[in-house]
Amino acid sequence: MNHSNELPIEVSVTDVEALQKSGDEFILLDVREPHEYETARIEGSRLLPMSELRTRLNELEPHKNDHIVVQCHHGGRSMQVTQALRSIGFTRVQNMAGGIDQWSQKIDPSIPRY
Repeated sequence: MNHSNELPIEVSVTDVEALQKSGDEFILLDVREPHEYETARIEGSRLLPMSELRTRLNELEPHKNDHIVVQCHHGGRSMQVTQALRSIGFTRVQNMAGGIDQWSQKIDPSIPRY
């Protein structure tokens, strides 16, 4: 059962912070809406709203084997996107549990909560 490349479906904000600090290559995919991204965002994240995922999927295609961490406000939308991407063959996609709200509370209080 042990697939060494199979990542757990969820990661914590502290895991993501550790990833950033380690310099490991990964894509932090923010699937919130543009107005939310304007309000609060994690440095280095890339915006691709869940509402536009179907039409913009080709932007992610070249990254099919990359490590992608999906993030939203509280973790609901990002979990849906994580599961959707996994179901179409993205193998290294994880959901950041608790979303940017949790990130603001635990990692970077300078990020506004809304």
